[in-house]
Amino acid sequence: MADEINLLVTLNSGYLDPLKTMLYSVHVNNPDERFRLWLLHASLTEAEVASVRQLTTAFGWALSNERVATDFAAGVPLIKRYPKEMYFRLLSGQILPTTVKRVIYLDPDLLVINPLRPLWTVDLQGHLLAAAVHRGVTGIMDGVNQLRLGTTTSYFNSGVMVMDLDQARAKIRLHDIIATIQKYESDLILPDQDILNFLYGADILGIPEEVWNYDTRKYLSYQTRSLNQHEIHWVMANTAIIHYCGTPKPWELASDSKFTGLFLHYQRLQQRLVARLNRD
Repeated sequence: MADEINLLVTLNSGYLDPLKTMLYSVHVNNPDERFRLWLLHASLTEAEVASVRQLTTAFGWALSNERVATDFAAGVPLIKRYPKEMYFRLLSGQILPTTVKRVIYLDPDLLVINPLRPLWTVDLQGHLLAAAVHRGVTGIMDGVNQLRLGTTTSYFNSGVMVMDLDQARAKIRLHDIIATIQKYESDLILPDQDILNFLYGADILGIPEEVWNYDTRKYLSYQTRSLNQHEIHWVMANTAIIHYCGTPKPWELASDSKFTGLFLHYQRLQQRLVARLNRD
């Protein structure tokens, strides 16, 4: 039997409903896999955790509810503007048991539409983690972010990552994160993602965004770069993770993109499953 895949999510209650839809999509498209969900949070209620457990139990998954102490990362600046949960993914090596060696981190605002095992077994080649770069058509944003942050590497998206937690425990330090924020606060746009790239960009293995972190805003960019090869049929057959970056989110009424209907379909199926479980 294949080994258990560790999935990591970090969130507050604001993203609880999208999380359930994302987890449902993982289950439907990976029916023969064994998963353990590591749920990192600081404020979910027992009832909210129970609503997640209802799904993982129905899927046959294990759930580890990891409530992070209220004083953890209390010294990190920008907490008033951004939820502290965004830092938990970077610091997950310090939070999770040392027996956990590797995790796939997933943002709640995405869908998994093809198997995850190739991502789980990716050879990190000695790197701290693997992530994708959202390049657009020309890749010009790499230069913009290098100028903004003073980095020399591509700008990686932190919404999907495969992390070597032993390396994370050795290399990622809370005091480094605090010092970076204090020094570059005025230049930070997405604090945890900027910090990931500033401190650890040289230790990240790049993986194909078209497969593992498909930005739904950039359908035409992907088509252009691939000379029309990566149209919607290619996406459905080859892309594993569709990421609803930016706003509006697909569960919001203002969203009406090519991929909105796909999310709403999975959301409705997940809601039907929960209704059936509640009846039983």
